[in-house]
Amino acid sequence: MSEFLSKYGIFFDEVDRVCILEPEIAKQTNDLKEECRIYTEKIEEFQRIGTKFISMVDQLGKEVENEKIKAIGARNILQSMEKEKENHHQQLQALITEKSMELERLKIQLTSLQKTEMEQMDLINQLTHY
Repeated sequence: MSEFLSKYGIFFDEVDRVCILEPEIAKQTNDLKEECRIYTEKIEEFQRIGTKFISMVDQLGKEVENEKIKAIGARNILQSMEKEKENHHQQLQALITEKSMELERLKIQLTSLQKTEMEQMDLINQLTHY
């Protein structure tokens, strides 16, 4: 009798329930349903992992940006220190030049005064011997 009903698209499953699908097609449908469920679970897990990964990359990006800002600040400080050092060096060079010029002026003045002293000593000697 089941062969007769199967011609009209009526089938019985393993617990003798009436079905309109062939048992093989019903089994394939249930297998596909299970595979879809597993696939959906895997996609959800992939989304969770992807979200976690994106969050970690964002955090790492923020940390990199903070370190980059610190490095730029340190470089700016170093550059300003180098400029300050160069300015200080130039000031010292100017002071050395100024002091050297003063030294030369004082040497010339000393020589002039020594010459004047010698002339005066000669004059004194001449006046005392007469």
